Amino acid sequence: MSALALLRSLAGAGDVPVLHGEGVLLRVPTMDDFAAWTALRADSRVFLKPWEPVWPVDDLTRGAFRRRIRRYNRDIREDTGYPFLILASDGSELVGGINLSNVRRGVVQAATLGYWMGSRFAGRGLMSAAVRALQPFAFGRLGLHRIEAACLPGNAASQALLEKVGFVREGYARRYLCIDGEWQDHLLYACLAEDLGR
Repeated sequence: MSALALLRSLAGAGDVPVLHGEGVLLRVPTMDDFAAWTALRADSRVFLKPWEPVWPVDDLTRGAFRRRIRRYNRDIREDTGYPFLILASDGSELVGGINLSNVRRGVVQAATLGYWMGSRFAGRGLMSAAVRALQPFAFGRLGLHRIEAACLPGNAASQALLEKVGFVREGYARRYLCIDGEWQDHLLYACLAEDLGR
């Protein structure tokens, strides 16, 4: 059995390390995060609405969060996704979330990057620090070759963030994701393992 196959067969939330970045730490969510996660998401709902899929009616309930945690743990076990909460570097305050989803193996070795930031923490450079902390994990521990991201053409802040951390704009996808209840066009970005050495 290869080292990667062994990693995938043993993977669980406890096997994913805490990642440290400049002013942030990233760790896998647990049920203990329900209150902080719910409070930050509720407080940031208007801020996040234009950039996210429509939230399920029960999204901020304990039951929905429990299902989310079960899905996260399954994704890690099956090597299809790696979710992280973003906390202040001392671990005292939740500021957002970041994840690698849609992990593909074989000839592709890629994943999709997604992230969100609580409204009161936006514009402080914390998401740039979180993406930078996630890249070595993705390219090193997970052995990925490519991280992909998509953002709305009107989201200048997200475009600037991606370009700042080494992503290159690759194209334009029509009606790519259903955001805020509508299929919307997106700009496509990617970062390769070798891009970080530039």
